[in-house]
Amino acid sequence: MHISPTGPSATANEELEHQKAAITRLGHELRGLVEATVRTAASPETLHRVADGVRTITGQLTGRRRARAEIPEVDEFPAGTRIYSPVTGAGSPLAPPVKITPTADGLTGECTLGIAHEGPPGYGHGGMSAMLLDELMGRACVAAGMPGLTVSLQMRYHRPVPLETTLLILARVTGTDDRKIFVSGSITSRTDPDASLVTADGVFVAPDLHRARALFPGLQRA
Repeated sequence: MHISPTGPSATANEELEHQKAAITRLGHELRGLVEATVRTAASPETLHRVADGVRTITGQLTGRRRARAEIPEVDEFPAGTRIYSPVTGAGSPLAPPVKITPTADGLTGECTLGIAHEGPPGYGHGGMSAMLLDELMGRACVAAGMPGLTVSLQMRYHRPVPLETTLLILARVTGTDDRKIFVSGSITSRTDPDASLVTADGVFVAPDLHRARALFPGLQRA
């Protein structure tokens, strides 16, 4: 017979999961709104009407707002979920969002960029490629047990990154030197995974405990 957990901790976990589900649903709908906004050819009258409606909806998000350095309760920082991440966050209207899977020697991310991420017509903005790789390469450090901050990121753009195409982002730690972590990454497409669109080499540094506490005061609550 299955016995469900009871007590304050079980209730707190249920509330947290309920909050995550609500944030995820709102993020999904907002991404749809952003994509529709940058693709629409609606009349000025329609756009003004929609803008009024969006303002009204924004006004419903009342209550306490988290501070700049505050870590959301729904996050698992630094090694887990970042629900508002502009790269992986299910709750972010900016994110693709990237879905990450561990591999034998690193991580693989999968996402599809939309028109909201456009640089050259039909292709992703180069800054989006850098952001995707920076995120995955940083997470590769975490997966290897060495959370670090980006020191340098050398990008090489081989081919334009197509929009509305499933992309694969690969990242793996290639070496260490004291607190320095060396990471490589690449972006390809699912249809042609052997053809690199963008590649990168990065150097990350694992901050010492004093520096980490200064940078991330929210960690002190743990």
